[in-house]
Amino acid sequence: MSVRVRRVYEPPSPDDGLRVLVDRLWPRGLTKDAARVDAWPKDLTPSTELRRWYHADEGSYEEFARRYEGELAEPGAARLLEEVRESAATGTVTLLTSAKVPEESHAAVLLRLLG
Repeated sequence: MSVRVRRVYEPPSPDDGLRVLVDRLWPRGLTKDAARVDAWPKDLTPSTELRRWYHADEGSYEEFARRYEGELAEPGAARLLEEVRESAATGTVTLLTSAKVPEESHAAVLLRLLG
């Protein structure tokens, strides 16, 4: 299984495989042609409420990750997570995010759960 995280602003690479945008909002200043996104499963992204809570510095990354994992356990998100896992079993999946520090973002939580 091959899953990795890249910033969506980095140029697409031939070895990216399936490119999945894991942000709820479309990245600023980026056209859809330039992003070359294959899938954008919004129900796999953190809820608007959780995203706002985390970006308001109301809690730690660990608490954010715990709450996000709870959201990912919901049936719709769990199904999408399984679909990404199945895609990774047959080829590379690149999770795309606009987060400035992907290692401390929801993308890192997804990477850990898919790994």
